[in-house]
Amino acid sequence: MAKSPMTKWLKIIAPLALGIFFVWYSFQGTTAEERENIWINIKNADLIWVLLSMVMGLLSHVIRANRWILLLRPLEEKPKLYNTFFTVMFGYLANLGIPRSGEILRGASYSSYTSINFQQSFGTIITERIVDLIMILIIIGFTFLIQADELAYYLEINDINPLYTFGLLVILILGLFFTFKIIKRSDNKIIKKLNVFLSGLTQGIKSVFQLQQKWSFIFQTISIWLLYVAMFWIIKFAITGTNDLSFGAIMIGFIAGSFAMSITNGGIGLYPLAIASVYELFGVSIENGQAFGWVLWTAQTLVVLIAGSISAILLPIVNKNNSLEV
Repeated sequence: MAKSPMTKWLKIIAPLALGIFFVWYSFQGTTAEERENIWINIKNADLIWVLLSMVMGLLSHVIRANRWILLLRPLEEKPKLYNTFFTVMFGYLANLGIPRSGEILRGASYSSYTSINFQQSFGTIITERIVDLIMILIIIGFTFLIQADELAYYLEINDINPLYTFGLLVILILGLFFTFKIIKRSDNKIIKKLNVFLSGLTQGIKSVFQLQQKWSFIFQTISIWLLYVAMFWIIKFAITGTNDLSFGAIMIGFIAGSFAMSITNGGIGLYPLAIASVYELFGVSIENGQAFGWVLWTAQTLVVLIAGSISAILLPIVNKNNSLEV
């Protein structure tokens, strides 16, 4: 059944409206003096650390694009780094406007300029997201070991249950598996067309099992997430009042920020609030905590805006000799 225009607009507007609400909530939830202190802390942030965080963020995107090549290689003979990087950044740029739209746009953009179809390309992206979920669960487990009480308290007061999320993932995978089995046996013409689409999608997902460089994939995955943590951690040196935060406190802030990023457009509004609420548990003032969140969010959003916009311009230029297959 086709989605109504109202439903489509709601998917675009609702997350953005939620982000704007959290910006307003952040403004209303602080006094005039606290808001002034937040702004002062932002203006006085040490740009050296901020720029270093931005470089780390950009490097993580480059490695993600390079790791994607390993998933695409079983499907295409010679994937090019400039194509994977430009489409990754183009997708991130789209996510700032419509959450999760970037994955679809990324798959469609890449397949437009290469020999693989959208289903295969999108299947590899689904594989990436599954790997990302596994990594964040590993990080939560590691953080629980070094900061058990504080992390448990934070997850409890925010009604976050990682085991519940993991359980839903398992159920979803099993559900898809049995659905594919049923579809394959159907003689219905419409379902047969769907089966062709799902076959390509499955082929993309299975690319992770056809990797010729498994250790390289694992190494690059770990590198991506180490850079994520590092670009988050070094911001503590840029903001007054956060220098003494422990590594455990930083990790809980990182987890909170990761959840916030998935709720509103690029984490707008909610990201600084989530981080500030964590740092309050460790004696950091609301002004310093929100300044930390706003500086980090602004720095990494600038990376996506700049690199994503350049990528959107260069992608069709570097592929001008390629025939499009939309």
